Amino acid sequence: MTVSGADIVELDRIAVHEALRVVELAKDADWGRDTPCAGWDLRRLVAHMTAQHLGFAAAARGTGHEAAHWQEPADMSEPARVHRAAATDVLAAFAEPGLTEREFALPELGGSFPGRQAVRFHLVDYVVHAWDVAATLGVSLELPDDVLGAALAVARRVPADPGTRGPGNAFAPALGVPGGSGSLDETLRLLGRDPHRWNPGIGGRGEGETTP
Repeated sequence: MTVSGADIVELDRIAVHEALRVVELAKDADWGRDTPCAGWDLRRLVAHMTAQHLGFAAAARGTGHEAAHWQEPADMSEPARVHRAAATDVLAAFAEPGLTEREFALPELGGSFPGRQAVRFHLVDYVVHAWDVAATLGVSLELPDDVLGAALAVARRVPADPGTRGPGNAFAPALGVPGGSGSLDETLRLLGRDPHRWNPGIGGRGEGETTP
């Protein structure tokens, strides 16, 4: 799937807004729920999402190499509020002129990457984490076909080498993809999620989508 620099920024914006929507559906009693991210409850997952937004915003502004920008917030007593502030920051950073021509320092991925590629990484992260939150809460994920297709194109290029997957790495080991899987299901499985272990009906709105 070929997507221009301007388009990938817009698709990322849509994914971020959907992640915001589902996070803000959480009630006080939900923050301790288990999530598809092994060992993380919903509060910890949203802390991670917040840290990634702040790190990518810093990378867009040329300071992504500084570890402090990638730290999870110390105060997560109001997870949705803290997450929204970080999402607002990264969307503002990504809206700056010339964003996709910049170099992003992404220490967790081992180096620097062209801006367009970095935004693709951010996009797939927030499609998957929006699904993580939706699955945790048992609500539907609403993402259009072009966002799901762009995320799948990234997921298909993530190396599946077992040495780069699992604990301590950015992604869990890839799972097999059944024939006929939709874009969201395939993306989730390629990045180590098994949608069938979670609530039925938590799918993305997209062409050929199956019910996880």
